Amino acid sequence: MPESTNHRRYLILTICCLSLFLVGLDNTAVNVALPSIQRDLKTPISGLQWTVDAYTLTLASLLILAGSLGDRFGRRQVFMTGLSVFTAGSALCAIAPNLGVLAASRVLQGVGGAMMNPVAMSIITNVFTEAKDRAKAIGLWSAAAGVSMAVGPVVGGLLLGAAGWRAIFWLNVPIGLAAVVLTRLFVPESKAPTARRFDPVGQVLGIVFLAGVTYAIIEAPHAGWLSARTFAVFTVALASAAGFVRYEMRREQPLIDPRFFGSLPFAGATLMAISGFLALSGFLFMNTLYLQEALGYSALKAGLLTLPIAVASMLGGPRSGRYVANHGPRAPLILAGVLFSVSALMLTGLSPTTPVALLLAAYTVLGLAFGALNPPITNTAVSGMPRAQAGVAAAVASTSRQVGQTLGVAVIGSVVVARATGPARTGLPAASHAGWWILVGCGLAVLVLGMLTTGKRAAATAARTAARLTEPEPTTEPGIPVLR
Repeated sequence: MPESTNHRRYLILTICCLSLFLVGLDNTAVNVALPSIQRDLKTPISGLQWTVDAYTLTLASLLILAGSLGDRFGRRQVFMTGLSVFTAGSALCAIAPNLGVLAASRVLQGVGGAMMNPVAMSIITNVFTEAKDRAKAIGLWSAAAGVSMAVGPVVGGLLLGAAGWRAIFWLNVPIGLAAVVLTRLFVPESKAPTARRFDPVGQVLGIVFLAGVTYAIIEAPHAGWLSARTFAVFTVALASAAGFVRYEMRREQPLIDPRFFGSLPFAGATLMAISGFLALSGFLFMNTLYLQEALGYSALKAGLLTLPIAVASMLGGPRSGRYVANHGPRAPLILAGVLFSVSALMLTGLSPTTPVALLLAAYTVLGLAFGALNPPITNTAVSGMPRAQAGVAAAVASTSRQVGQTLGVAVIGSVVVARATGPARTGLPAASHAGWWILVGCGLAVLVLGMLTTGKRAAATAARTAARLTEPEPTTEPGIPVLR
């Protein structure tokens, strides 16, 4: 292959990684700015939860749809549109005068981010046609995602200390504009030979379920867990979930084929992604409030203290990826489960006088846990899947990551709010104890699922699922639904 062509391919990979870095960075950099946003916009903790979840919830809801848009209308075009929308949303966040505008702008960021993430993967797989080169490129792309999330709190702290919380969003604007120009100049246009059909009903049902659960959890501490409003929202969310499953079972090209969950590796990867990323986002959310509200640290100091998370993740992630490629995902998943539990267990007795050394040790363990978990999730999700279905399986794994982050902030934030009493210095650490125990449980869930989904029995379920997925669809008369 000519050297100039190879350089062009890696330039395209760099552009895709840059976009993913922006999406991941915004997931976690904002966490360290939450206390400053609270003081500036005079919002309660539930407002802080929505500042994070408006973004991750939108990402989770639209990732799969955005991938099909790229296949149908052109990946470069959809990718550039996503970059433009994300950049515009970032600028609006930077000038937001109140919580309502900030949350709405975060939704706009999420729309743009959803259009960038899966389409970038499609661009990479289209440009890197050889299997070995493609695997290396996808590995670098995945590493960019992990690194961006891990360094987010540090970058957020540095920007906050230098120029305030709005700088976190202003940073995205010049980078986003540069990425749009580079995409137009160097990224080739491509489409899928046969695009998947749109599924607006399934999309709406999925959004109602995710938004309903998130809203009910965040607002329940104020409305009351047993209030009519909370009960009604949960009921609508559960009804949407049931309707989603029933409707998708009757479609020839469902948004998410329910038969996927007959594969233990796929189902387990989905649950592990939710559990692990719930633990990560819940950890970062509670830790930010503890360092800045309870201990009175500056945002810069709080961000720098979390540096061990980034360093440990960057050191552990590539090693985990190489191990998965050579030996399979079992050991990294089990290790991740143990480390997530240990990192949270170390803080179950958190107090205003907890030694900084213990905090740094917990951050290091968390970073190692995240580094170990992220690479094998997608590998496990697509394990045994037919090649034609692997892209959808990987997209569901990415969606599950965002669902976990959304639930982490919603659940842990609501637990802390419900239990917090007295001054922040003593009230917040005591209120967080229940949250840390929840995160211990998330780590144990990853541990158990890692063992259950990587053995011979799990591989057999994946093989049976793959066989069902490759069976010819039954012929039906027009208007008669397909029943599987």
